Amino acid sequence: MAQLAAPTTPRIEHRTDQDAVLGLAAAAPRLSWTVPAAPEGWRQTSCEVEISRAGEVTVHQVHTADQVLVPWPADPLSSREQARVRVRVSGADGVWSNWSPARTLEVGLLNSTDWTARFISPVGLGALHMPAPVLAGRLTVPGPVRSARLFATAHGIYVATLNGRPVDDSVLAPGWTSYENRLRYHTYDVTDLVAEGENRLEFLLGNGWYRGRLGYMLDRALYGDRLAVLAQLEVTTTDGAVHTLNSDGSWTARESQVVADDLYNGQRTDLRRGAAGVETATGTVEVLDLDVGTVVPTDLPVIRPLQTLAAQKVWTVARHAQVNHVVDFGQNAVGWIRLKVRGLPAGSEVIVRHAEVLEGDEIATVPLRSAEATDSWILAGPEEVVLEPRLTFHGFRYAEIRGVPDLRPEDVELVVLGTDLRRTGWFSSSHELLDRLHENVVWSTRGNFIDIPTDCPQRDERLGWTGDIQVFGPTASFLFDTAAFLGSWLVDLAAEQLPDGSVPHVVPDVNRNELAFTPAAAWGDAATIVPWTLYERTGDVGVLARQLPSMRAWVDKIAGLAGPDRLWAGGFQYGDWLDPTAPPEEAEKAMADPDVVATAHLARSAQIVAWAAEVLGLDDDAQKYAALAAEVREAFAEAYVSPQGRVHSDAQAVYALAIQWDLLPTAAQRQLAGRRLADLVRTNDFRIGTGFVGTPLVCDALAATGHADVAHRLLLQTQCPSWLYPVTMGATTIWERWDSLRPDGSINPGGMTSFNHYALGAVADWMHRSVAGLAPAEPGYRRLSIQPKPPVALTHAQARHLTPYGEAAVAWERADGEFRLSVTVPVGVQAEVHLPGAEEAMTVGHGEHHWRTPDRVTAAATDEPDWTRASIRDLLDDEEAWEQLAGAAVEAGIVPDAAAAASRLLKYLDSPAAQVGFAFVPDDRFQGASAVRQAATRILSA
Repeated sequence: MAQLAAPTTPRIEHRTDQDAVLGLAAAAPRLSWTVPAAPEGWRQTSCEVEISRAGEVTVHQVHTADQVLVPWPADPLSSREQARVRVRVSGADGVWSNWSPARTLEVGLLNSTDWTARFISPVGLGALHMPAPVLAGRLTVPGPVRSARLFATAHGIYVATLNGRPVDDSVLAPGWTSYENRLRYHTYDVTDLVAEGENRLEFLLGNGWYRGRLGYMLDRALYGDRLAVLAQLEVTTTDGAVHTLNSDGSWTARESQVVADDLYNGQRTDLRRGAAGVETATGTVEVLDLDVGTVVPTDLPVIRPLQTLAAQKVWTVARHAQVNHVVDFGQNAVGWIRLKVRGLPAGSEVIVRHAEVLEGDEIATVPLRSAEATDSWILAGPEEVVLEPRLTFHGFRYAEIRGVPDLRPEDVELVVLGTDLRRTGWFSSSHELLDRLHENVVWSTRGNFIDIPTDCPQRDERLGWTGDIQVFGPTASFLFDTAAFLGSWLVDLAAEQLPDGSVPHVVPDVNRNELAFTPAAAWGDAATIVPWTLYERTGDVGVLARQLPSMRAWVDKIAGLAGPDRLWAGGFQYGDWLDPTAPPEEAEKAMADPDVVATAHLARSAQIVAWAAEVLGLDDDAQKYAALAAEVREAFAEAYVSPQGRVHSDAQAVYALAIQWDLLPTAAQRQLAGRRLADLVRTNDFRIGTGFVGTPLVCDALAATGHADVAHRLLLQTQCPSWLYPVTMGATTIWERWDSLRPDGSINPGGMTSFNHYALGAVADWMHRSVAGLAPAEPGYRRLSIQPKPPVALTHAQARHLTPYGEAAVAWERADGEFRLSVTVPVGVQAEVHLPGAEEAMTVGHGEHHWRTPDRVTAAATDEPDWTRASIRDLLDDEEAWEQLAGAAVEAGIVPDAAAAASRLLKYLDSPAAQVGFAFVPDDRFQGASAVRQAATRILSA
């Protein structure tokens, strides 16, 4: 029997720091831990928290079964205060574990009065369209250093150095928030950088989000036209004295080598500036009359280089009488190029352009729209130098390099940037294309989680679209620890929300027009759905408490728009954005009726607010919004659902919404709706028919109504449109459109054609929960639901996730006529295990569990069909027979492709399979009719 192990090092709030936690935003931080091993049946009943602060050690015993987000048991900490925390636990037997390793934590500057520094800005330098300025201050330290902290933020982005060395490896600080409402500062441990004697602190300032181009309206300086820095360096010497360098009027300014910088356009650098004999302008600074009251600590992981990618292929192309090199890094990613050059004379120019795809053998820049995505350098001489920007980033797989005649592959690499989120989820299977799809989802998450969840990382947009993250939140929260990341973004959402409850379409809001605040279903519903997703995945009640006013305000707003009849109809809507039938320039023209989509979201959001209020113990609110949700469901059913379960507009998306969100009044209607959805998928040749709204739900809706096999065919389809079609076209990230790259290799002509857009990758959440079978059954994974639905095309699949309680894992395989399931349950968690074909679930505790049962899936799939008794629906469900028949119809010239063939059969699905030839071609005079009927006879008699 396993022994009770010591808990892991306590986690502080949602911070993921490996070592000390600095700049903490909470004076009374919550604590979490996992227990790596314990005896069978053990459950925590008590814990002890030892806190060392100011030389005093106290132990606090708490009688609780909670291991996650346990309230701080001592007096609150004060600004700058440091503590060391460790825990131990016991169960009902009263036996205590050993103590965990200790975690050091240090609170940041919690109050505006803690700031003695002031915002400063250069005078006569650093204006818009001028070279990037460097602001510098000096501090004399009179003795040996015990510790040093730098607190810093900026209007713009900064690169901070102390005595010529970077303060850390982060980039693009302080990131992007709703700057008018809050500006995050970062805390740096610079003890090792401070020297006794003279010290020089410098900040290179770039335009970033604050002053650079932002949004697709070509706006600049949306937040202000002056760059500024706020910096406070506090050095404690060994005698206990504190020596402070504040940003103030004594600082100096100078121009840097960066002559232009922009997130969209790129960075231009003249390395001759500041070199021997080449002077740059210098000047003074001005203290700005700015309130530090909006300056807040950050608990968000920083943006930093995550890895590098080597060049996979290099070739040359001739253009404009120049020979340029094109580099393929083999992976669409986000970051910049690091390039080593040598032997080029002073004044030589090196230009690097970036793109996601090729046209022929040259980079394709049309999808970037007006973003120039170009970095350039003017060299100071022939010495070897490493060229690398610091004030921009790009989304690209390919780079065109001009001005380096002897480029060697080993001289160039792609530096991958991203918010340093802890990876928490993995999936793999026996299907190579499916695994690549999942990897593409991971890469798109990394590339678009640059301080906020953006839609795309490459063109003149890169905005925090609410609809995109609303549908993708569950997938992101499985793959990465997003609690602090999305929690921070939700604070901005609430801050940007209008007093009447309207939610902007992008957060932070940069559109700043009437349309930007016109309530839009699925987009504004991020105000309710994202907080609920975080609660479900982390168990954090605090996020609900903080966001509930915003959640209520949004629902009240759209309920008012719906009026007494409870139908949200008319007005502007994105609808099921970018479904496969939408014209290139009219992405909102989907098959799903936007009124159906809107009213469904009103019902969903009202229900979520009711659940959130119930969790928080607000009974009146819970009853109010539950009643509203019921009224909307009733109105939806009366207006949009027939007695036979048909949902108005008869599209895949509307059935997915109605089924998954319980909008169908009776069980019979639910089953009929599920059957209709399955038939729509069948007669679309098992190709996807949804956009952003329906895509996360369609496979769940199929599986929930008994059509998991249809969902699996849909998932594994490789023809366009499908999830795997981009993989067959070489995609290494998720595309914005199902056909961003068309089968002939041409780029979709629509103005929105991104090759790194995570929304359609939301299916990965279903892959985790259903294909592998690992899902939360209670918030925070306190209980697990293990219920794999194995696709017949797969022989094995597995998923694992670092839950708040530790690692949970599911792995299954089919071999030798058996279905074999292995499950890992962390300590503190129970799992409900549903074996395929079993009528009831089993409940198991922590530990490793294994089962073997007969492989019913393979056995059923290998049964020979009885075509004399089968229907045309059965024929479509037989993948091999259907491919042969559709191929015969295409060869005979009856239809252009299998999707067109399948669409002919929608009215005949219940007809005998033997009549399929006549269903295809009811008119004998049609050329090719006899060939198709003969093929059908041959296939059915085989």
